[in-house]
Amino acid sequence: MDLALLRTFVTVHRAGSFTRAAALLGLSQPAVTSQIRTLERQLGRPLFLRQARGVTPTTIGDELAHKAAPHLDALVEIAETGLDDESSLRTLHLAGPPEFTAERALPALTELTGEDGQGFALRASFGNAEETLEGLAAGHHDLAITTARPRGALLTASTLCDEEHVLVAAPSWVGRLDSGEAVEALPAVKRAPAFEDVPVIEVHESLPFVSRYWASVFDSRPAAPGTVVVPDLRAVLACAVAGAGLAVLPRYLCAAALERGDVIALHEPPVPPLRTYFLVVRTGTLAMPHIARAHEWLLRAAADWC
Repeated sequence: MDLALLRTFVTVHRAGSFTRAAALLGLSQPAVTSQIRTLERQLGRPLFLRQARGVTPTTIGDELAHKAAPHLDALVEIAETGLDDESSLRTLHLAGPPEFTAERALPALTELTGEDGQGFALRASFGNAEETLEGLAAGHHDLAITTARPRGALLTASTLCDEEHVLVAAPSWVGRLDSGEAVEALPAVKRAPAFEDVPVIEVHESLPFVSRYWASVFDSRPAAPGTVVVPDLRAVLACAVAGAGLAVLPRYLCAAALERGDVIALHEPPVPPLRTYFLVVRTGTLAMPHIARAHEWLLRAAADWC
C-alpha cells in the first residue's frame, strides 16, 4: 500500500475535510479526492461518508486510521530528526491555554530540556480547546493541554488536574458590599445580591468564568455585564488588584495575591467550582520516548497542582 495515500488518508481523517487536508498537505483538493478514491478502490471499501460540510469516517476508515496513524507519525519523526545526528535534540511541541501552560506546564517541562542524553527542545503555542485539539489531530503538536475531553479513537486523553475557581476583588470593595454586610458572613449564605453592583472583569464578553461560578454557587446568572474584558487571566488578576471590580480566577493564579492581601476571596462555598484539565496525545505517539517522558513528567507534576 502506498504510504503517500495513507498519509493523505490520515490527514483527511484528522482534519475532517478534504479542503482542510489539502491545505495541510500542500495539495489541491482534487488531488486529495483522487488519492482517497484510489485508496478506497484498493481496499474495496468506502473510507469516508461525504457530507455537506466535510466528511465523516466509516467504521473501516476509523479502524484504518487507528492502526496506521501511529506508525506514520513515527516515520515522520524519524524523517524529521534524522538517523545520523545522534547529538541533536528532538523537539517537543506543546499546546494549551496561555495561563495554565505558562504558569504550570512550561516551568515543569523546562527541567527536561537539558542535554542529558534524554532532553529535548521545547516549543509552545497557545489556543482555546478547539484550536488546540485540531492542531494536535493535524500533527502540529505532540502534547495538548485542554479543558475539553476529545472524542474518537485518534486522540487519547488523561486527566491532568482540577482547577479551583475563586471569586475575588480588591480589599477596597469590602466596605461597599451590601451596605456594610460583613464579607465574613457571606460564605454561610448562598446568595449573590451583595455582588450584583460590583463591576465584572472577564476574559470574554460572554463572561465564561463568572457565569460558570454564578450557576454553580448561586444557581443564577450574573446581573452585571463585563466592565473590563481582557483575553488573559493574568491581566484579569492585575485589573482586580487595581480595584476594577470582581473576577473569578483559578486559585493557583491568584494564590500569591490572596496571601499578600492584594485581593480577597469574596465567597468561600462548601464545594468550590472546579474545571478539569486533560493531557492529550495522538493515539500511539507515546511510543516516542521524548513524548512519553514529557507526558509522564507532567502527570507527576500535576499531583502537586491539585
